[in-house]
Parts: sequence; C-alpha cells; structure tokens
Amino acid sequence: MIYNLKTFPQNKRGHQPLLGLDVGTTTLGLSLSDRTWTIANSMLTIERTKFNQDIKQLKAIILQHNVGGLIVGWPLNMDGHIGPKCQSVRDFCGLLLQHIDLPLLQFDERLSTVAVTNVMLTADLSRKKRATLVDKLAAAYILQSALDCLKGNMDPDNRLLDLA
Repeated sequence: MIYNLKTFPQNKRGHQPLLGLDVGTTTLGLSLSDRTWTIANSMLTIERTKFNQDIKQLKAIILQHNVGGLIVGWPLNMDGHIGPKCQSVRDFCGLLLQHIDLPLLQFDERLSTVAVTNVMLTADLSRKKRATLVDKLAAAYILQSALDCLKGNMDPDNRLLDLA
C-alpha cells in the first residue's frame, strides 16, 4: 500500500531498514537506511531489464537486508505538478506492490540529481565516474530527505528552498 508522510511510520515493521529507490527508465538506484531510520547509505545501481527480472533482484535485496519499507522517488515537475515521469513511477509502484508486500512512500525527489551532481562536480569526479554513481547517490539523497522528514528534522514543504 502507498502511504503518506503521516501514515507511513504507523505501518513500519519493527526496527527494519528502509530501501530507497530512484526509478529511472534504464536503471534503479538503490539505497538503504540503518535500522533507526537515521542515515541513508547508497547501495548499488541495477540496470533495468524486464520487470520480472528487476523484481527478482529487488526481492533478493529486500530479503537479504530484512527491509521493512520502501521509499520511492516521486519525480514531480518543478512547479509541483504530476507529469509523465510520475505516471511511469506510479505504474512501477503499482506493479511492485503486486509482488512485494511492504509499505511504500512516494517521496518528492525534485532536484535530487542536481544536488548529488553538484557534489560530484565539486569533488572533481570524471563524467564517467559521475555516470556510474549518480543513480545510487540520488536514491540515498531521496531516502535521507525522507528519513529527515519522517523524524521531524526537516519540513517537507520547505526543503527545496535549501537546494535552489
């Protein structure tokens, strides 16, 4: 089931980590929180193939890490409206929930890729290195932002002001 910021914590399953997903057309960036929902760590990037293969990989990761919930990047337009990318992620989430019984939160991911790309540029990473890291780092950024909001450390309505 898809929850919002207020109802998601009520449906958590014990002290289990959350899995963050940055859903792209060709890749899935993954990140994992600690059990206290304090810190997000980037994990890996999955090259998307067929949906059933993607689900098989996600199920294995969820089982391996005893994941208790999913935070999926919600690619709103900059004006806050839902666009075609949101519809694609919505479809993915609907199919995902048919195969994985975990609470899911779609979290605003606006400017996440910009933020992590700026950090990588500051670190003077090559274009090739940035390309291999951007999806999993964006997933960690999305997950960390959601964790901060879930813990009450960040106002979800004002968080974009810090990124502009």
